[in-house]
Amino acid sequence: MPKASTSRPGRIPQVAVLVDTSRSYGRDIVRGIRRYVAENGPWSLYLEPRDLRSRFPDWLKDWPGDGILSRTVDDVMLRQLKATKLPVVELRTTVLPHSFPFVGMDNSVVATRVAEHLRNRGFRRFACYFDTTEAFFVERSERFAQTLREHGFECAMFKSSRAGKKSLRWDEHQRALSEWLASLEKPVGVFAVNDQLGFWLLDAARRAGIAVPEEVAVVGAENDNMLCETASPPLSSARLRGQAVGYEAARILDEWMKKKRIPKPGEQHLLAPGDIAVRQSSDIVAVEDPRIAAALRFIRQHATEQIDVTRVARETALSRSVLERRMKALIGRSPGEEINRIRFAAVEKLLTQTDLTLDAIAARCGFTHPQYMAEAFRNRTGITPGAFRKQRAV
Repeated sequence: MPKASTSRPGRIPQVAVLVDTSRSYGRDIVRGIRRYVAENGPWSLYLEPRDLRSRFPDWLKDWPGDGILSRTVDDVMLRQLKATKLPVVELRTTVLPHSFPFVGMDNSVVATRVAEHLRNRGFRRFACYFDTTEAFFVERSERFAQTLREHGFECAMFKSSRAGKKSLRWDEHQRALSEWLASLEKPVGVFAVNDQLGFWLLDAARRAGIAVPEEVAVVGAENDNMLCETASPPLSSARLRGQAVGYEAARILDEWMKKKRIPKPGEQHLLAPGDIAVRQSSDIVAVEDPRIAAALRFIRQHATEQIDVTRVARETALSRSVLERRMKALIGRSPGEEINRIRFAAVEKLLTQTDLTLDAIAARCGFTHPQYMAEAFRNRTGITPGAFRKQRAV
């Protein structure tokens, strides 16, 4: 266990931030640290631009600081962190052996949410594209497949060969990936376990002449805006709440440095991810019945406009009973349940991303009475809208 801080009362704590800033998740972590310091500081922060392979700064070996926030990449850096004997909060690895407290995303929830997103869009065939360079990539892929199995679906898997000593050349890898995509029965929803892989997957689909999202819908993870917006078509992605991770890590380190609470060796703080940032790569309803596909598209586009099941049936030229029966058989939800699912997803988004009042949120999400919306929300989630907003505030 690293030694507790020797900082004196009144002295500004000195904290080193060894976080990669080359990707959006690391930059979001830094923003969360900055927010904590703004609210609870001041701190003296050591921070520099870093990538995932940046080395441990030599001068930190004898640094008389108070604590370190680190995303550790290998055993060498881990040994160097341990040698400082300072409080260290780890933000990346749970696989390398260490006794530091860990703060990060709950990868099982990331995978579950992607599976739910694709299932909610009507997909009944699934695949996953992953590599083994990171343990959390493997965890995401395994949980994604497990979640689908629990609902009676199989999941085809493709392990990347772009990493490691036996890695394929770029063109060879993309050819193999294109052939795999072409072999999948369509339509299919594919989880690429991070946005880099998602970017490569969309390139492979384009090379193979596979329509996205009509034949293959793709969802990544991390919501790196540069990769997601540059991809063709733009890539849907699970949002990782890097700011929440940075804020929580800074809070734990602050308590440790002040000796308010010494973390237990190896304790883990896993945070739930955000929602799916839906872009063109998965913005489709995937059912093979054209009338039900039209009904689902109509619901998705108009659920917050106070529509009802009769209106949906009229728009799709189906009787209400036929619409109910076909939709229940294809996606496991009635039209009314689908309308409510879309509405309450919109409520959650506005509670999380805005400061709108409950009255304003109810009006925007198709509810005539705010009190009914609040009561129904509590029945669905187990907590009030106010408690939900506070829980997701960071």
